Amino acid sequence: MMKFTEEHEWLRVEDDLVVVGITAHAAEQLGDVVFVEVPDVGVTVSKDDEVVVIESVKAASDILAPIDGEVVEVNEAIVADPGKVNEDPEGEAWFFKLRVEDMSQMDDLMDEAAYKKFVG
Repeated sequence: MMKFTEEHEWLRVEDDLVVVGITAHAAEQLGDVVFVEVPDVGVTVSKDDEVVVIESVKAASDILAPIDGEVVEVNEAIVADPGKVNEDPEGEAWFFKLRVEDMSQMDDLMDEAAYKKFVG
């Protein structure tokens, strides 16, 4: 099950963790991604904290934490090869995994149908 934010992030629950990345729509809007900076493992984040810096040939932008949690894993592969974000944004190019205390925060996010309608 995937959930989506208005900031074009996706969240997928895997066991007791939440995996976070950006949508194909966001990757397309950014253009070729040339730099990704992920948070440190062990950092606790709150909803709307800036957690990732992403730069493309068009723009630099921050990825905000969609929910509260502790960063337990980051995707070093996209740091080494930022272009992976364009190749597989909703798969292999996830950004970080969160251990989340309160999964009910996911309830406020959009499902895939609502997100598709949102991006039009």
